[in-house]
Amino acid sequence: MSTPKVAPATEAAAPVLSVNNIEVVYDHVILVLKGVSLEVPRGGIVALLGANGAGKTTTLKAISNLLHAERGEVTKGSILFDGIEVQSMSNDLVRRGCIQVMEGRRAFPHLTIEENLLTGAFTRKDGKSAITQDLERVYAYFPRLRERRGSTAGYTSGGEQQMCVIGRALMSCPKMILLDEPSMGLAPQIVQEIFEIVKDLNVKEGVSFLLAEQNTNMALKYASHGYILENGRVVMDGEARALAANEDVKEFYLGVAGDRRKSFRDVKHYKRRKRWLG
Repeated sequence: MSTPKVAPATEAAAPVLSVNNIEVVYDHVILVLKGVSLEVPRGGIVALLGANGAGKTTTLKAISNLLHAERGEVTKGSILFDGIEVQSMSNDLVRRGCIQVMEGRRAFPHLTIEENLLTGAFTRKDGKSAITQDLERVYAYFPRLRERRGSTAGYTSGGEQQMCVIGRALMSCPKMILLDEPSMGLAPQIVQEIFEIVKDLNVKEGVSFLLAEQNTNMALKYASHGYILENGRVVMDGEARALAANEDVKEFYLGVAGDRRKSFRDVKHYKRRKRWLG
């Protein structure tokens, strides 16, 4: 988690992540993502929103190259991270600065909190001193982890485990973190605390975030831009404030107007943007 370097003006203008019309197929026959396109600006926080099963996790796994473990693959389109096409990379993607925090708080349950954090530095080659320094920085962001550093991770609370896996990702010195459902199963107060830490990491460390979230209200509060997925397609995107104020978004995802409508396809006046391949 070294201090971010100031990029040249030309580089700063380019997004850190660019996903261009990707299709994802499972088992060679099941089309899950249908022409998904999105961008994450350098140093930005972007929310990827949608109901359960909309394709949020699949999108993150396509970016981080974790699809093959589930017999999935990107069959069309391209994914560029830091200007380089990366859909065929695996471990090298972590070294380049892109790492995913999986849904469900995947801490190593039999290791201590500190041992979990240190596994995040596995790909680093900058020496023990730098790793120790970054470990202390993680503890500064997550004081509760310092208190529990010797505790077995599997016996800590859900909030502490979520902090642990985010801290573990930070130990790899990322430029961008793909954060999957960070609020799942956590009390509102803990969710607020974790999102505040995400904001601090974004502002103080320059880490970009792509957040896949069902908690639309919380995600749009902290993100600058958002994309809404439905049935594997991007059906709406825009500035976070505009999405939060949008009447259809309020009805479908913020629960303001009940459940009279079942899908964006039922909104006659809404014109879905043709972002996918024909």
